[in-house]
Amino acid sequence: MPAFSLGPEQAAWCAELRALAADRLRPLADRGEPGRVNRPLLAELGRLGLLERLFTSGALDLCLMRESLAYVCTEAETALALQGLGAHPLHAHGTPAQRARWLPRVIEGSAVAAFALSEPDAGSDAAALTLRAAPEGPGRWRLTGRKCWISNAPEADFQIVFARTTPDARSRGVTAFLVPADRPGLTGTALEMLAPHPVGALDFDDVPVTADDVVGEVDGGFRVAMSTLNLFRPSVGAFAVGMAQAALDATLAHTARRKAFGGPLKDLQTVAHQVAEMALRTEAARLMVYAAATAYDDGAPDVPRRAAMAKLLATETAQYVVDTAVQLHGARALARGHLLEHLYREVRAPRIYEGASEVQREIIARELYAEPHPTGEAP
Repeated sequence: MPAFSLGPEQAAWCAELRALAADRLRPLADRGEPGRVNRPLLAELGRLGLLERLFTSGALDLCLMRESLAYVCTEAETALALQGLGAHPLHAHGTPAQRARWLPRVIEGSAVAAFALSEPDAGSDAAALTLRAAPEGPGRWRLTGRKCWISNAPEADFQIVFARTTPDARSRGVTAFLVPADRPGLTGTALEMLAPHPVGALDFDDVPVTADDVVGEVDGGFRVAMSTLNLFRPSVGAFAVGMAQAALDATLAHTARRKAFGGPLKDLQTVAHQVAEMALRTEAARLMVYAAATAYDDGAPDVPRRAAMAKLLATETAQYVVDTAVQLHGARALARGHLLEHLYREVRAPRIYEGASEVQREIIARELYAEPHPTGEAP
């Protein structure tokens, strides 16, 4: 299937997802407490089979889910995405015993997962993390340190924690551990963020872990983290595209009916051209997201570059589109509870998490210079 168009079945599925989000997910999201894990919403995502689909379909399906849900209900989209981000390392790299214990509960929405990579001084530079896994005998360690800006923390039932097992080894000395919430020495606090997502900090005070908790290989945790991010970065772009499309459609409706200077706003060339630019950028971002996801599904060698490009373009685009939509709506868009007021708060974070825009540019440049390139000089 070409990366640049959806088949009839895919288009119908996206429409079904939007309808389900409006009818069954939006009401549960509205009853949730901002900044807290919404367990009834997660359970409904499980009943609808969407959490299972996180692990049984490819990157393009993940993007279609995130875009469709984000268009209607960003809270449902975020709950789905955070569950996938937290549990994907377990699905892809976990032992049979680890998967058997946790994945069925993740899929039904009764166990909440977290991806614990970022630290107060090692957010964008993930290879510089310092949370220490001190050896305590063969196959035993103690975790000491702090993680910050962790999705679903501190309410998650388990977290995939990336810790330093070999000092001064950068990315080659990191190990991923599966740490249940009831492990002694593990505590956490919730953080109040611009967009009220469940985000918190985790403190590790000699938290015991063993070889049975290792996800992947000892000192191989950076590969676990990057393989997860390569899958989810294009889908962050899909989340952004869904928000951009919602803002664009709201703007089309508003400018068609709002009267000013003797006619509808859409008849003003400056307004019409701004709306055209919003549509142009949204579609370009969508195509790049689909192309990156298809490359991932096809096992293409340039996935890191494509994933970074898709996330960068889509999140920056969504920021532009939502901001322009607010401007064209005027003061009404600033009122608490307005769709665009909600999107304005939601759209800012994706430019930072899972690698800030500056990090994506660094990845793109690094990948470009690593590829074979012409040696001839320009005329």
